[in-house]
Amino acid sequence: MILAKLYRNDTLLILIAIALGISLGVVQPQWATRMKPLSDVFLGVIGHAVPLVMFVLVSSAVAGFGERGQKTRCASRVLAYFLLMTVLSLITGAALAILLAPGVGGESLPASIARPISDLPSAVMTSLAQIMAHTVILPVLLAALVFGLGLGYAGDAGEPLRRRLDALVGWLLWALRKVLRFAPLAAFGAMAFTVGRYGPASAWSLLKFVGTVYCACLLFVTLVLGLTARCTGLGLWRLIVYIKAELCLVAFTGASVAAVPGLIEKLERAGCDQRVVRLVLSTGYTFNLTGSNIYLTCALVFLAQAAGVVLDGPLLVMLLLVTLVTSMGSTSAAGSAFLTLAATVAGLNLVPLENLGLLLGVERLMKCRSLTNVIGNSLACVVISAWSGALDRLALREALMPGKATLPDAVAGKR
Repeated sequence: MILAKLYRNDTLLILIAIALGISLGVVQPQWATRMKPLSDVFLGVIGHAVPLVMFVLVSSAVAGFGERGQKTRCASRVLAYFLLMTVLSLITGAALAILLAPGVGGESLPASIARPISDLPSAVMTSLAQIMAHTVILPVLLAALVFGLGLGYAGDAGEPLRRRLDALVGWLLWALRKVLRFAPLAAFGAMAFTVGRYGPASAWSLLKFVGTVYCACLLFVTLVLGLTARCTGLGLWRLIVYIKAELCLVAFTGASVAAVPGLIEKLERAGCDQRVVRLVLSTGYTFNLTGSNIYLTCALVFLAQAAGVVLDGPLLVMLLLVTLVTSMGSTSAAGSAFLTLAATVAGLNLVPLENLGLLLGVERLMKCRSLTNVIGNSLACVVISAWSGALDRLALREALMPGKATLPDAVAGKR
């Protein structure tokens, strides 16, 4: 019976796997580095499933909205919310990096031989070309939106296909949940490799950079997301506790998309509208990756500081505008944020591209990035459902505070 309970407790299984991975990394670092394929295979399967899952979720959600006005209103709310969160997260990352200056005082990196690009359209197009060469998510999302809109406008003629699409969503989420049963093995492999390969020590400047990103993510979650949740009448901490198993899974696999099946089930159970949840989560894992955005601007400022590049007002504004566009090329797959950073560096030409090698050593330590992504998208589902008048607050209270949902009504009845 104890083993059966242990098997059903995903959080405990992952924590045990993490402890074993850390122990192996400390005791036998050479063996530990050979565990990396356990994580790579798991992330590879998840990564290959992402385009299909995103296409089905987005097209199903868009087709499920009834009238054209309803589609437009929901899409407008989603886009407005995503744009606001993206801007705030980019500014938070840049501001903290400028304030804490993690790249100042360390070993100087080579500066770019060419001058930084001063033409904004040229910088944006160069960065977007780099991103499109490394990801298929943006074309897939566009195709899903067009397909979903066409299916929705087909009316009764498209109803059989819509039903099959909904059934396919259920099947895909079931298949993903089965794959996620192997998450403890991936967590074990990732932690064993990280501890065995890098050890506890790092260069001081890199430690400062990691600390800066974590501080920026914590500040964003506490102030921006906390205030947003409070305006919706929600305690952010209760939501974080509610999705703790998904956060634990993401923290030790590094892939935000690994949490999607569990989040869809939990957020729908918490009273969020099914169509909103599917639309927000599927599109949010490309357009609302606030943690990846924070990392992006922190890393750019850090690299500029380490290379001795002075970020004056106009250059800083250009950096923020370019990252506002290139951040849309991120995906929830592990390593995507680093590819987006490389594309942005190539577009801005602030520092040589080879300087990015400095950040590879701490890439696997950026757990706060994925955690912030998951918290931000989970909150977005609640906020947009509330804005749309489609949030079941009684179900939300019952999910976040089990046993207390009917307390106010009971008290009111006694009075």
